[in-house]
Amino acid sequence: MLPLAAASLVSASLAFALPTPGRAAARAKAGAATESALSTRTALAELKRGGNAVDAVIAAALAAGVVAPTSSGLGGGGFALVHRASDHSDTVLDFRETAPAGIDGAALDHRPLPDAERGKLVGVPGEARGLAELHRRFGKRPWAELVEAALRFARDGFAVDMHLAEQLRGKNQARFRQVASLDRALWPGGKAALLGQRVKRPELAKTLATLAAQGPDSVYSGPIAADLVAAARQFGSAITTEDLAHYAVRERPVLEFAWEGYEIVTMPPPSAGGLLLAEVLGSYSRDELERAGVREPLGVHLLAETMRGAFVDRARFIGDPGFLPVDIQRLLLPARLAARKAKVSPDSTQTLRAIADDEHGTHALVVADAQGNVVSLTTTVNTAFGAKIAGESSGIVLNDELDDFTPRSAADALGIAFPPNVARPGLRPTSSMTPTIVLKDGKPVLALGGSGGQAIAPNVTQTLLGILVHGETPAQAVKAPRFMLNPRDLSLALNSGFSDAARADLERRGEKVKVVDFPTAVQVLAFSPSGVVGASDPRKGGVALVQ
Repeated sequence: MLPLAAASLVSASLAFALPTPGRAAARAKAGAATESALSTRTALAELKRGGNAVDAVIAAALAAGVVAPTSSGLGGGGFALVHRASDHSDTVLDFRETAPAGIDGAALDHRPLPDAERGKLVGVPGEARGLAELHRRFGKRPWAELVEAALRFARDGFAVDMHLAEQLRGKNQARFRQVASLDRALWPGGKAALLGQRVKRPELAKTLATLAAQGPDSVYSGPIAADLVAAARQFGSAITTEDLAHYAVRERPVLEFAWEGYEIVTMPPPSAGGLLLAEVLGSYSRDELERAGVREPLGVHLLAETMRGAFVDRARFIGDPGFLPVDIQRLLLPARLAARKAKVSPDSTQTLRAIADDEHGTHALVVADAQGNVVSLTTTVNTAFGAKIAGESSGIVLNDELDDFTPRSAADALGIAFPPNVARPGLRPTSSMTPTIVLKDGKPVLALGGSGGQAIAPNVTQTLLGILVHGETPAQAVKAPRFMLNPRDLSLALNSGFSDAARADLERRGEKVKVVDFPTAVQVLAFSPSGVVGASDPRKGGVALVQ
């Protein structure tokens, strides 16, 4: 366990009070929170069929790839954090997309790329093999049965939800409609499908039927793989069937640390999200944050300044650990964090230059079963509908994840001669995904994750602090106004929930402030002797259910 300074032991229970059920039998023992009602219901249905939390999250992730294609799917990848109750173990699986062997790194230094070359941003997808590895290690139920719900939605149809409907009629719909199979399915008759309208994805249904019958390797060889390679190469990608065949899931050592009597388990590199969370908590005690107010201007300013330091550390140190290991313990040394904290002024803002990478389309899923197993999984195709490329016969939408590599211009702006997150063959680009589990005495008390690109880590951190510092319920915490740092200049972006007075106060402290309702969502499950409570961020129309 990695200790952090500024930690002082406090209460062994969550600060908020869970609702007291009328009788013990009514206490929820399991639950799921995702950004899609259909995905959440799929998870609970799997639990009722006898599956465990891993079975449920696999079924929910596959369903999300069908009904929430802006965010996730078999053409993307992600991270999974699994807590197993039987031995109190925590496991991180990395199924992040990788750069193909023939990547044109020089071309990525000239982003944005011409639309005809957008295939150069496609990474080798890891979703199918990642979910399969989760199943191999921890699953109980037959693989084919975990695919059933997703297959049914694709074949028989599903109702368009609020977030998808908004995306379909938004300003980028002309770009999204470049994906022929999506255009046929989601713009029937040339018009965007409306909220509640039933749509089908027949090409993807055939792929899912093959996935159910033949297993995950069917995506990485044979006709499906050939279809994906042909689609990507049409737009300049260097990806080959050999790249797909050689894709492998990686287990990473969890990033864990103690704070205020809790054990925090989160994502290590190639994610920088866990590092940001650890640097913030390692810099402040609970009392300090309670006095400053996590939602108040002073608290927002202090957190933002600390997060800026974490963003710089991301640019300087974080990359694919398989190629360039990073000493996380050195970055989190109490003396280092204390020295950085000493430079933070409550009345002024430090100037830092840009870290110019951006990402948006992500889906967070949190599932727990009655046996105490918990999974926080985050999956993504990067920006909405990924690279706007899909296999014509497979219906799989491909990611544009290689856009997460650091451009040469951004490294130069920070004076970094050899950036660790530069595009190289076989590397996994740095991510912001931050699946996190909070434990007390070895038992989970919170599980959470988020979406929204570089908003993920700041928003997961703020939600966690709202619960652990201010005693907010999960529902209050996910609805509360939040901020992020603009990835281009690290200025402050506020949700519209902040008052004009708060904005003015922040500007007096030297913050460059802009009000932006950036796309972000956080999913939470909380555990106590009173039962399981779930909360899903309303910003993307998610749903949390318990049973």
